[in-house]
Amino acid sequence: MNSKDGIIGLIIGDALGVPVEFKSRKELEKNPIEKMIGYGTYNKAPGTFSDDSSLTLATIDSIIKHPEIDYEDMMTKFSNWYHNGDYTSDGETFDVGHTTVLAISRYDDGVNPLKCGGGYEHDNGNGSLMRILPVAYLINERMSSEDVELIYNVSGLTHNHKRSKIACHLYCQIAVKLLNNDISLRDSINQSIDDILKYYKDDKEFDMERGRFERIFSREIFNLDINDIKSSGYVIDTLEAVLWTLVNTNSYRETLLKSVNLGSDTDTVGAICGGLAGIYYGYDSIPEEWLNTLARKEDILNLLDNFDKIINKE
Repeated sequence: MNSKDGIIGLIIGDALGVPVEFKSRKELEKNPIEKMIGYGTYNKAPGTFSDDSSLTLATIDSIIKHPEIDYEDMMTKFSNWYHNGDYTSDGETFDVGHTTVLAISRYDDGVNPLKCGGGYEHDNGNGSLMRILPVAYLINERMSSEDVELIYNVSGLTHNHKRSKIACHLYCQIAVKLLNNDISLRDSINQSIDDILKYYKDDKEFDMERGRFERIFSREIFNLDINDIKSSGYVIDTLEAVLWTLVNTNSYRETLLKSVNLGSDTDTVGAICGGLAGIYYGYDSIPEEWLNTLARKEDILNLLDNFDKIINKE
């Protein structure tokens, strides 16, 4: 198993979206993203990635050092990213979500890592969904109740509401399906939805959240018009945008451009979409021009080589 498929796929999606974050869909319809550009929203060089990728890399680095998962170490790495610029493109932290900042602040104040994440309705941004993919690689072939608890805990470091945790569970379920089966993206999503509904059949807390996911669980999401898709930073909007894009495109390039050109939270929708598209289409499907532009590419690939030794139990 080669993690660069999904992880580089994710980081490329992030970097594609950074220059146009917060631009509306109408603006991007007039001037769509067609290649890796820079000096937009944050005045950053082409190939610069944001918090999505940095926190994903911090998660990976922690897993490499502590394969059994050390939540304190993981939060320490998140804190070092926020305060010191670790895992960033250029030593500068930017585009940091409010819920994530509050969680790191609680950790800095001595709160237990597993109690740092926000658990209120307004804490359901996409800030844990964007960095959860390394956990799917660690789970690899299985998805036991212990694995779901792991997903919940890693999400809960910053986003501790049940809704965010279910979103992370579904995303990891799809990733694990793709890593272990030669099936289409649509089939992997369909089978994962079936697995999720079966897993939560006796969970009353899930029943309270189920309606939020109804367009996904009913498969309605596959056939919606683009005007019915939101691409905001709300975790449900993000997940819907990602799944809709994946089933309505046919290549990595097409998937990433379509996801970013939805507008609004372009870097995170692009990153989360890019993770699954990278697994499905493979590293070699990523345009070489994009790869050559990516900041710190060799550093990232070296980190992923070490990550592969962990997930492949070498």
